[in-house]
Amino acid sequence: MTTAEAEAEVYTFLEEDIQRARDIVGIYHAVTQREQFSRITPDVVRNFARSYGDDNPLFVDEDYGRDTRWGGQIAPPMFNIAVRQELKADRMPREHRRPPFRGIHVFVSGSSTDWYRPVYDGDTIYSFHGFEKVELKESEFAGRSLLVTRVHVQFNQRAEVVQAQRVLTIHTERHESKKRKKYDAIEPASYTPEEIAAVDEIYAGEKPRGAEPRYWDDVQVGDSLDRMAKGPLTATDMMVFHSGGYGFAPYTPSASRLTYKNRQRIAPFYIPNEQGVPDVAQRIHWDSEYARSIGLPAAYDYGMMRDCWLTHVLTDWMGDGGWIETMSSQIRKFNYLGDTHVFTGEVVGKRVEGDRHLIDIELRGTSQRGEVTCPATATISLPSRELDLAMLPAAPAEWERIAAQMLKRHGELRAQARSAQQA
Repeated sequence: MTTAEAEAEVYTFLEEDIQRARDIVGIYHAVTQREQFSRITPDVVRNFARSYGDDNPLFVDEDYGRDTRWGGQIAPPMFNIAVRQELKADRMPREHRRPPFRGIHVFVSGSSTDWYRPVYDGDTIYSFHGFEKVELKESEFAGRSLLVTRVHVQFNQRAEVVQAQRVLTIHTERHESKKRKKYDAIEPASYTPEEIAAVDEIYAGEKPRGAEPRYWDDVQVGDSLDRMAKGPLTATDMMVFHSGGYGFAPYTPSASRLTYKNRQRIAPFYIPNEQGVPDVAQRIHWDSEYARSIGLPAAYDYGMMRDCWLTHVLTDWMGDGGWIETMSSQIRKFNYLGDTHVFTGEVVGKRVEGDRHLIDIELRGTSQRGEVTCPATATISLPSRELDLAMLPAAPAEWERIAAQMLKRHGELRAQARSAQQA
């Protein structure tokens, strides 16, 4: 197929896909695809943290964590996008399968994550997921859109739920976004040496709080978090983010023969480039020419990258002894190649729930255009002077029951496979 023929092919929503999405709300299934990494190791933890610019020794130094309350190196908050082992499970009924949404473009609009336990060297991470909410609406950018909230629950080899994330995705028809020309007036960013020096000045002042405790008692409503810079965003940043762990399963971009096999599996994911070569639609995150072909001024980042940045602001501020309980973010604007973000935040509340001393925070990333592209709220558990420990929340018992059932079935199917091989 030539590039012109590819451009002439128009994909629209199928009514059966929309109905299928609605029908499977509330049904959980084991995730049977592995991510880029399947088990936590010191190298995996270090490289993932570094992939979004985090040099906190709690994450990147194998020995440092032994002297903290955690007793060892722990994974950064957003590790779930990089680490997952596949679960063996019974064949999914056809009526429970996710609709294909052939040729439909998907944007991450926001997410909400709850954290329950730290993840350590040697832990294997599994997951189950499902649709939680499906809503059809009209979008200013892309016309008819489908908003899908998916919940992803991660648990370890002991069936202990370590975190859960709800992700809001917007499914749009590609040809509609191209026609509307909403972003034609946006010019790519450029910088003078003086402007780069101003960004560097923020970087020079950044550091994690580290071993110095931040006690709940000492925090006041109205306190400001330290500024943090991210950018100017480059295609190199996107490549480093991928190489650090963001594998993007189940699409799993690959090379050479593996790309050929992937094209046989998910052909609509491969869109011919200007040379007529089938390439991943995901290249919209580093290929500005392709981004312009669907109505955007340049390639842009992942919403999950900005979630990593937001958690980086929080972990630097709270110190080794703090714990992020929950964070909810919105991805309101694109973050294009060349854009720079400065992150700021402030304390908006403090409270005690049981033995947990909690701080509520509002934070945001603001681009060089003065646009807040990723506002967020978070709740952090801090040590108090009385307890000297940040207490952690309990995971929902129902989720841990589901995790235990899935892990049990995983083991049974593994045993059956071994028996069949020995027969």
